[in-house]
Amino acid sequence: MMDTLSAIQDQKLIAIIRNLPPADVLKVSKALRDGGVRIIEITMNSPKALTVIEELTSELGDDIIVGAGTVLDPETARAAILAGAKFILSPTVNLETIKCTKRYGALSIPGAFTPTEILTAFEHGADIVKVFPASLGSDYIKDILGPLSQIPLLPTGGVNLGNIQSFIRAGAIGCGIGGSLVNSEEPVTEKYLAGLTDKAEQFISVVRNL
Repeated sequence: MMDTLSAIQDQKLIAIIRNLPPADVLKVSKALRDGGVRIIEITMNSPKALTVIEELTSELGDDIIVGAGTVLDPETARAAILAGAKFILSPTVNLETIKCTKRYGALSIPGAFTPTEILTAFEHGADIVKVFPASLGSDYIKDILGPLSQIPLLPTGGVNLGNIQSFIRAGAIGCGIGGSLVNSEEPVTEKYLAGLTDKAEQFISVVRNL
């Protein structure tokens, strides 16, 4: 688990894959890996999410760290961890999900928004708290970290190439990157995959140059 936490601290971004056809996820994940992205979240509301997590862990487990996102309850957390997920992300604070995630030795990243929710999540065992949505911008992260500087925050929702540096500079441990990196609306062609690798390299370059 420490390895996962250290990797997130080092990499500073988690690529979120949502609603891709299962047959495309491995290709997309390889393209992200080739661009330097090492941490990938598969959302549980995606088709055949558990099968996809198993496949990625089996095929790319030495190269990337795979986690599960949009986890709403402890049963889903357990199933995802047994499929190979090393971290569990949620959009909300569900205390039983945090407890189950920790019981099975995975990294817990619940989603919260207000200072009260953020502190509650952390006090109940969250390793990192996902600030969702991050649409209030980096100043909000800076304001939260004023009184709650001990809590690692991961802004997610609305983070892109143009603003990721400001979130990291504000004190975030990293950011969750969704549609601004992996756009599930686009067909997965060779051209798309090459462009995705380029985009991944840009994100990595931006967070490295801080």
